[in-house]
Amino acid sequence: MNAAPLSPAARNPIGAHVPVAAKGLAGTGLAFARRVGAEAVQVFVANPRGWATPPGNPAQDEAFRTACAEEGVAAYVHAPYLINFGSDTAATREHSADSLRHSLLRGHAIGALGVVLHTGSAVGTAPDGGSRRAEAMAQVRADLLPLLDELDGLGEDAPWLLLEPTAGQGRSLCSRMEDLAEYLEALEGHPRVGVCLDTCHAFAAGHDLAAEGGVGATLDALVAAAGPGRLRLIHANDSEDEVGARKDRHANIGAGRIGAAPFRALFEHPATLGVPLVIETPDRKHGGDGTGHAADIARLKELRAAAAAG
Repeated sequence: MNAAPLSPAARNPIGAHVPVAAKGLAGTGLAFARRVGAEAVQVFVANPRGWATPPGNPAQDEAFRTACAEEGVAAYVHAPYLINFGSDTAATREHSADSLRHSLLRGHAIGALGVVLHTGSAVGTAPDGGSRRAEAMAQVRADLLPLLDELDGLGEDAPWLLLEPTAGQGRSLCSRMEDLAEYLEALEGHPRVGVCLDTCHAFAAGHDLAAEGGVGATLDALVAAAGPGRLRLIHANDSEDEVGARKDRHANIGAGRIGAAPFRALFEHPATLGVPLVIETPDRKHGGDGTGHAADIARLKELRAAAAAG
């Protein structure tokens, strides 16, 4: 007997990256999520542009974890942007390890399902003047495998480490979907390493989501490179720039070069079954009070309903 199909909200919860300053994870973050209609949330647990690793507030952690469970909200952590295991600077790699460890531990403490990590770049030049890519990928393996061993020690409720391919700027280690194969191979195909697909990044890296069949082709390429079941989160962002521009500039849903229709296609592909979509779209131009995020979430919910209706 076949199982009943998932409801649209269960198949693809839709949410936002939420602020947590002032009153913390529960007091600020979840209050914002409720205001904008989010069914999933992503948070920072440290300054995204710094190396500090602040301790959590146990009361806030418990309140956040409990409320997410009671309200059925899927939670994720985004690791700081400075992390780069491909750097040619030892101090940067050491700070990167400390910072990612902190995000994984804090993610576990708040019940997050995953911790999103930008895949980094091969900073610097090889002694022969060429690319440091091979050395950088060796560093990714050497630095991340011990952290994955620590992740295993957290138990079955540990968060996944979610690799987010970048927009292709600089000497990116992973921007195209096919790059995921090499990255995952370096991590020995660890069973708790997944993928976070950012639609703006993919578009900027040359995957033409706006073209007929572009979303399906991109998702097929992701599955071919990473394997089935690895896609665990989608950052749903339109793009201010044209395809292949290698610029990471997000636009509101339907207001950029990708357009609205490709986001509907995301809800129709088998690889996205059960995968939440989280927006990181501009809100300040709408007043910074959540108005822009509420509009984007509502738009995505309309597209989700249209996809479900066929």
